[in-house]
Formats: sequence, C-alpha cells, structure tokens
Amino acid sequence: MTRTFTVSRSILIEAAASTVYEQVSRPAQMGRWSPENLGATLPCEDECAPVGLVFNGHNKRGPFRWTTRCTVTASDPGRRFAFRVHAIGLRRPRLSAPIASWEYRLEETGTGTTVTETWTDDRRSWPAFVANTFDRLATGGHTFAVFQVRNIETTLRNLKRELETSISA
Repeated sequence: MTRTFTVSRSILIEAAASTVYEQVSRPAQMGRWSPENLGATLPCEDECAPVGLVFNGHNKRGPFRWTTRCTVTASDPGRRFAFRVHAIGLRRPRLSAPIASWEYRLEETGTGTTVTETWTDDRRSWPAFVANTFDRLATGGHTFAVFQVRNIETTLRNLKRELETSISA
C-alpha cells in the first residue's frame, strides 16, 4: 500500500490575514480549535512564536495523552506559520526522531483569508507496512493521513467559527 506523506485542507475565513496569523502563530492557543491538541508550553505564550522557538505540545486521543517537542520553522506574519515535531513522550518528549511537520499558509482574498493547513509525515525512514500498521493501531483503524484530514477539517472549522464570531461580536 502506498503511503500518503502530505495532506492539506483550506477554508475561507472572513478575517484579515494578520488576525488569523495572530492566532495560529501562538501554539499555546491551538487547543481551542484542535480536536487532538491541548495547547503548548512555551516561554512567551501570549506572543507570536518566532523561527527557532522550541516548545512542548500537549495532545490527547481518547484516553491517551502525550507530549511532543516542536521547533518553529517559519514565522512570516500574515502569510505563513510552520513547525516540526521532532520528539515525543508521555509526560516529557524523550524519543527524538522526525515525526511530522505542520504548516498554516494564509492568502488574503477579496472577502477574507484562505487558510491552508498542511500536515506532513516526516517518518520517511519507516517502511510503509510498519507505518501503516502503527497508524491503524494508534488511530483506531486509519492511516495518519486519513486521520489528519479529519483533524485538519475540524481545526479549520473551529478556527473559522471563533474568528468570525469574535469579529461580528
């Protein structure tokens, strides 16, 4: 079975790109929208994360909880925010290895901002059979690519709802 290494989804949010960027570039806030992320621990939680910043992400899936270590790889205000996940563990990220990369691209349109969220599987050295078997065990029967599409769609819908509600309020 062929592996899918990258999945993306986009949504139009009726908000300025700078407003969207102010939110997605704050990893501590991600738990407000993501079905799996609980937020992050980083030195400056109320500021946009700069390139090179290392932070710990906190996650859950059903009863399971884990922590990841991440590094911001792109921080271009109003345009792009990205980070890579390079360590994982239960309470502390102890196992270092390429895991995944996440990216948010923002494109102003006439009526708002198109936000594209992309997940990339960085486990390139894993044989497809091993990765697919692990993925199905970890996600309840799906590959991570299929599983992440649903997570991305939920995150984007939640982000849209929050930003458009706060603008109209």
